Amino acid sequence: MTSKSDADRQKDVFLATLAHELRNPLAPIGNALQIMRASTDPAAHVRARQMIERQLGQLVHLVDDLLDVSRISQGKVELRREHIDLSTVIRNAVETSRPLFDAAGHTLEVSLAPAPGMAVDGDMTRLTQVVANLLNNAAKYTPAGGRIAVSTRREGDEAVVEVVDTGVGIAAGQLAEVFEMFTQVDRAAGRSQGGLGIGLALVRRLVEMHGGTVGAASAGPGLGSCFQVRLPLLAAASEVATRAGDSDGARGQGDGIRVLVADDNRDSADSMAAILGLLGFEAVVAYDGAEALRVAASARPHVAILDLGMPRLDGLEVAKRLRADEGSRDMVLIALSGWDRDDDRRRTNEAGFDHHLVKPVDLDALGRLLASVDAGAGAAP
Repeated sequence: MTSKSDADRQKDVFLATLAHELRNPLAPIGNALQIMRASTDPAAHVRARQMIERQLGQLVHLVDDLLDVSRISQGKVELRREHIDLSTVIRNAVETSRPLFDAAGHTLEVSLAPAPGMAVDGDMTRLTQVVANLLNNAAKYTPAGGRIAVSTRREGDEAVVEVVDTGVGIAAGQLAEVFEMFTQVDRAAGRSQGGLGIGLALVRRLVEMHGGTVGAASAGPGLGSCFQVRLPLLAAASEVATRAGDSDGARGQGDGIRVLVADDNRDSADSMAAILGLLGFEAVVAYDGAEALRVAASARPHVAILDLGMPRLDGLEVAKRLRADEGSRDMVLIALSGWDRDDDRRRTNEAGFDHHLVKPVDLDALGRLLASVDAGAGAAP
């Protein structure tokens, strides 16, 4: 039985390790920014932007996890499912883990089954997290200059993802413990960067939420390890819908829609307005609640995106006043918040908001939402 002091120590390790994992996506983001700063090649800028978008998605999910550890330990993580190709998951995970491999001088071998027939119904970011955690685990437990292989294959109605390393291995008596929450299996003395403590527990729970299974095997200390994930395949590969290029599809959908962006963080407000302009919408900006009401009265926007934490008048009060005014009663109101609890959504709903978006905003979803607004009626269907 685990004592209270042991449980406290394990939770401290849990939080410290999760905070460490938050830094993983920062490396490719930093690299992408360096590329954009140093290169004048438009194609390089597009690739760097896509890299930042993918890694930002990783960070958002990980921050959510850090803010609500109990939600993870109880398996209360909501999956954002879509039909995806496993090869995309593997490539994203390899990109996330690449800095660890490069730093240790590891050789990484990637072998992917042909895309047709390797489609699964799952959360792209969570499955990427699963594979990245397995790759990170392999990199950390493999002495410098080691060899790690990640592969996919089809077995019946299951997709198999396998990560094999030439690392320090796992003793037979510890194999059953590696997927336990807050557990750091003390592998052979060759470990150089410590265990994840949380990574493999998350892997198991996320895989199980996708209807799959995960297992570990090792011939013993010094003989490497093999981790295998099995996921149910979709019936038809033609159903696959990946994220690639989706954001460009929302361009040019403005059709005369005017959007008020109100946020006391000027960088946030100005960058959001700039993005909306690129998407084909007409954007006007306000930097506090009182100004938002004045701009709404003069510009008569079809949509108002309101930050909730503004000075002078907060977003909730602005929404109530807009709803009470006949000239803005039919305006589409979108709350922008860092909070996403049921109580937060209840408050915005009671204030008159039509939608509640969480920071940072999913721009693809926002573009689709705004494109659905009827410029004539001033309301979304």
